[in-house]
Amino acid sequence: MTEHLFPARLEADAGNGPEGPSTWIAGHRAEIDAAVAAHGAVLVRGLPVDGRDAAIAAVRAVLGSPMAEREAFAPRDHYEDGIYSSTHWPADQPMCMHHELSYAAEVPRLLAFACVTPPAAGGVTALADSSAVLADLPSGLVDRFERHGWRLDRHYNPYVGTSWQEAFGTADRTEVERYCAANGVQARWHDDGALTTRQTRPAVLTHPDTGERCWFNQIAFLNEWTMAPEVRDYLLSELGPESLPFNTFSGDGAGLDRATVDHINEVYEKHTVREPWQRGDLLVVDNLRVAHDREPYKGEREIVVGLGTPFRP
Repeated sequence: MTEHLFPARLEADAGNGPEGPSTWIAGHRAEIDAAVAAHGAVLVRGLPVDGRDAAIAAVRAVLGSPMAEREAFAPRDHYEDGIYSSTHWPADQPMCMHHELSYAAEVPRLLAFACVTPPAAGGVTALADSSAVLADLPSGLVDRFERHGWRLDRHYNPYVGTSWQEAFGTADRTEVERYCAANGVQARWHDDGALTTRQTRPAVLTHPDTGERCWFNQIAFLNEWTMAPEVRDYLLSELGPESLPFNTFSGDGAGLDRATVDHINEVYEKHTVREPWQRGDLLVVDNLRVAHDREPYKGEREIVVGLGTPFRP
């Protein structure tokens, strides 16, 4: 292992042999797990990932039994249970730092990303240590969100994100209502068939293994102030402030101003580590300890993503 504080790095020696990436991973699984436990994330470089099928096999090998995604925010292609394409998000728009499904009652502890086609430019999946982010945020802000949690409001609509049928994996309203009741989500149907949901989750998490306190949420990603100004203006004019596709609040219902959202993202940026994708890269991330984003890019980009080890904070 090459010594990097964050993320760790492993150089795969599978390029010249007959074994595929999943075989190499099976033989080095303990080393991969140890690197993630020690550093929060590990980049495996040099695997012979020659296409999507090999990438899917690599993700499956590192996760074991992937978990299905529910309450998806953006559409993906579904390959196998728990294994997907990266989200369909405009290439020229960034996805801010976040922890996967941190708004859900059940979240993946482990994420795996396998690179099939690296972009011509940009497109990095950058990482940030959430305990370092927490330590650098203003204490008053942290205290507020630790006391009240954070709230996410979603209004499923045809403009942004997924339909409610895609997000919940069913077109049966009764099934959606059953899921929401079991997972602490308030659901309200509208006369036109649209769905509004509201949920309040912890904003600070104590890691079950390390005991670290982590800033674990999507407060500064799913907020109205992270939208491109022209998109926000259009949605406000079309839908009104109460029916934006998504917005975040303090758990006591207080809104956030642009300065607060910008400051959270500035602290993330201070602790961001970037490594451009190469074909065959496998990135394994502790989703509780490490936030990730997706930066704008040019050219084709294909990353296979898997979610594993379900956990209820």
